[in-house]
Amino acid sequence: MSDERLMTWRPRLTVRLRLTLSYAGLLVVAGAVVACIIWLVFRIVPNYPLTAANPRDQQPAPTRGEILHLVVTLSGWALGVLAIIGLVGGWFLAGRMLKPLQDITAAARKAASGSLDHRIGLTGIRDEFTDLSDTFDEMLERLQRSFEQYRRFAANASHELRTPHAVMKTMLDVAQADPEHQDVPQLVKRLAETNQRGINIVETLLSLTALSNREVELDPVDLATVLRSAWPALSSEAAEAGVRLSSEPQEAVVEGNDVLLHQLVTNLVQNAIRHGGGAVVVTVARGSLVVRNDGAVLDPAVVRTFVEPFAKSRYGAGHGLGLALVDRIVEVHHGRLELVANVDGGLTATVVLPEARIDT
Repeated sequence: MSDERLMTWRPRLTVRLRLTLSYAGLLVVAGAVVACIIWLVFRIVPNYPLTAANPRDQQPAPTRGEILHLVVTLSGWALGVLAIIGLVGGWFLAGRMLKPLQDITAAARKAASGSLDHRIGLTGIRDEFTDLSDTFDEMLERLQRSFEQYRRFAANASHELRTPHAVMKTMLDVAQADPEHQDVPQLVKRLAETNQRGINIVETLLSLTALSNREVELDPVDLATVLRSAWPALSSEAAEAGVRLSSEPQEAVVEGNDVLLHQLVTNLVQNAIRHGGGAVVVTVARGSLVVRNDGAVLDPAVVRTFVEPFAKSRYGAGHGLGLALVDRIVEVHHGRLELVANVDGGLTATVVLPEARIDT
């Protein structure tokens, strides 16, 4: 062993060993206290030869010194026995008490190696160890869901970002193979549209990342005012798509960021226009925004996945980042987003935000 390792090496005292020594030490100290009390009691016994109560009994009686000597000798043996009992019993009891902690440690090591599908499932009397076990299992459950979501996100993001480039490459290869028979204006238009799609995906991904890494300053904002500011563009898109768009705005002052809430309203209504049927109704009330569209009957299990990035790509048109961004905006506003499949078809999206406290 090198000098450096000798200098840094420290003896490892496990918790089990320390508990064992503590149990044994406590027994020895308690025994020593009892022995000292007995010794002190005999110290006050008069120091003269003891005689038998019956004068005819001539057997010799022990003196105080002999009794004290016997007490000290037996106390020493008793302390030795107590030390052995404390070490053996303490080692056994400490092992029994720390067994749940060993199970938790083993689970933590498996989790550190990348395995998140196991659970401790500690049973028995409710104590600190079962509380720790349940908390650790809940943490593993959340981590597993998060990693699975991130894996799907990475795979879908790679696919979505690769698709526009593959499409552009195909169009350019065809144009290069037969340049004389190409409709250049149409080709440029299609290239621009495909390129814009890639730009939109990247910008939305950047927005999601930015919202995950910063705090948002919140001020009193009227959702009705935000809706009115976004209405012209939304009405124009609805008219082009042949969708009837109507609104019922009422004053709803919430704690929010004007720019992010404008993005939230735009994304929700655009999602309803692009993926719904022929009618969209937007309602703004106290502390809430409700966007309802008609359309095909949706599976509730599928609806629950719409807030995952790129989910819409698996169930319809678009790159599926609009509702993911809405969900993140709602989260930074400390609000709640609910997506409910309508019984008669279509989707109802409800956003509930904390109301602003206005001083009067």
